[in-house]
Amino acid sequence: MSSSQTASSSSSVAPTTIDYSSIPSCLNGKVLSVQSHVVHGYVGNRAAVFPLQLLGFEVDFINSVQFSNHTGYSKGWKGQTLSGDELAQLFQGLQMNNLEGSYTHLLTGYIGSETFLSNILHIHDSLVEKNPKLIYVCDPVMGDAGKLYVPESLIQIYRDQVLKRASVITPNQFEAETLSGKKIETEQDALDVINLFHSEPYNIPVVVLTSVEFNNDKETLVLYASNRHSQKKYRIKFKRLPGSFTGTGDVVSALFLAFYTIHGDNDFGLALERTLGGIQAIIERTKPSEELALIASRFVILDPPIKYKSEEI
Repeated sequence: MSSSQTASSSSSVAPTTIDYSSIPSCLNGKVLSVQSHVVHGYVGNRAAVFPLQLLGFEVDFINSVQFSNHTGYSKGWKGQTLSGDELAQLFQGLQMNNLEGSYTHLLTGYIGSETFLSNILHIHDSLVEKNPKLIYVCDPVMGDAGKLYVPESLIQIYRDQVLKRASVITPNQFEAETLSGKKIETEQDALDVINLFHSEPYNIPVVVLTSVEFNNDKETLVLYASNRHSQKKYRIKFKRLPGSFTGTGDVVSALFLAFYTIHGDNDFGLALERTLGGIQAIIERTKPSEELALIASRFVILDPPIKYKSEEI
């Protein structure tokens, strides 16, 4: 989802009533999440792990970077970057102890180097050997609003090797355009890009374009999603909330992984509605903070309000 999403009110008060029947009471899966990490704030794994755990998933995580704060701060940041070799060593440790066979999901986000991305492919293939039903949710974090913030060389690796392994992809508009090589200026353009990702050589079963803007419309965004299993496509039009926050896309990928797993192909539209409802409610509780109010939003993560309904296309 575009990092330009935002909030209009701040509230950490628990709702007076929660529909506990909608909250998972048992383990829904075990996720290996490979993303960035910050000491302060909520992006990458810091944004994804808590919602997943809250919604009934065990989460093991590997931090592709460890920074003091996200890179949007005016005075910069400090920290370390995990190398491809170091990633391989961590996974070898899991293999040595036969710990890699229990994962039901692989979730990847920001990846900043070719060697690291190549090792992600090895990890994926090893996990699939242990569990052929593994669901790989790939958030191809590459840029936003026309700006690429990963090395350009990664684009071709995503196109040639990563996308064809993915079960689900969750790009924003810029990332979808970058990976497909096609501009999205109309609804038909969006559907054409989705169909491209469904087709050879990618064959991606589930495609979610998390936020699409048409005609420079600053008031409205559209989420498009398609499920090849159910042969259905959906749109959700929603209001763009004022402000700009980092980490919204990481939360969206985690929420969709959870709600798609919980609701399945038959309730695909509901999974989309709850994902969007969750991130919008988090944003509404965040302002005026500069960081997502994730903990204050724990109740709406469990039972997101559905403000915008999905429409089958």
